[in-house]
Amino acid sequence: MVPLPPLSVFAANGRPAQPRIRRNSERRRTMKAGWRSLCALAFAGALPCIPAHGADVHKLLEASRQRIETADYRVTGRLVRVDATGNRLSVPISIKAHNFPSVLRVLVEIGQPKNGCPQGCIHILLEMRPNGQNVIKIAHLGETAPAILPFDKWSDGPLGGAFAYEDFLEQQYYWPGQEALPEAIRGARNCDVVMSTPGENDRTNYSQVKTWLDHSTGFPVYAEKSLKGSGAVKEVTYLGLRHNGGVWSAGQVEAKIHGRAGSTLLIVERGSAKANLTLKDFSPEQLIRF
Repeated sequence: MVPLPPLSVFAANGRPAQPRIRRNSERRRTMKAGWRSLCALAFAGALPCIPAHGADVHKLLEASRQRIETADYRVTGRLVRVDATGNRLSVPISIKAHNFPSVLRVLVEIGQPKNGCPQGCIHILLEMRPNGQNVIKIAHLGETAPAILPFDKWSDGPLGGAFAYEDFLEQQYYWPGQEALPEAIRGARNCDVVMSTPGENDRTNYSQVKTWLDHSTGFPVYAEKSLKGSGAVKEVTYLGLRHNGGVWSAGQVEAKIHGRAGSTLLIVERGSAKANLTLKDFSPEQLIRF
């Protein structure tokens, strides 16, 4: 933007106060200055939109990656599906995670609700590796060995696809495509926005994920996950952010498909940020122990 001339050069009648007559040389200098300003404006308009903070995208993801790479937590709570009419189905859930050398392991245990569960109790073991070749194993009550969950089932979930099995991983922070978008305000929080896109070797049902990260903590506040094929957008909102034992976490996570009624809530009731978990806690024997 070209700055306006100082108001002090204008008289009350709106004309230049003085001098009233300019010499030709002064006029030429004024015209050249005007052309330079116009050229500067034209050049500026051709520049791409650059995030105001100018931050390195990997720096923006540093807190989220550190949270995953130092994971050693155990939480319990409820997974609640709210349908289009407002009816709720609630099941108990426990999650424990530990980042071992070269692999993050997350064990999700879904219990039996009071009013019965159509799918029965299930245990899910998710393994995330740096090369993108992640694995999900599943075991149902009564089975003697876990089975590998086929990739075409990753978009399913314990209570439907709003909160899918894949959503228990946060692999988007490690995808090769990372782009910093302009900052935005989400609720009362100033956020850095990052768009993540997977590589050819990444096993995922999402074509891209946009994440709004709290500027001061780096913890996610909101995310939009675009599904391959259908193009549907899953909206994930993180609520009740809190700081415990040096770790930021959310007390509640809501997932819903944009434009569809109903949602699924992950409600955390208690937990430990430093659970001192070992390989034994993620063994095949543990996976089939109900």
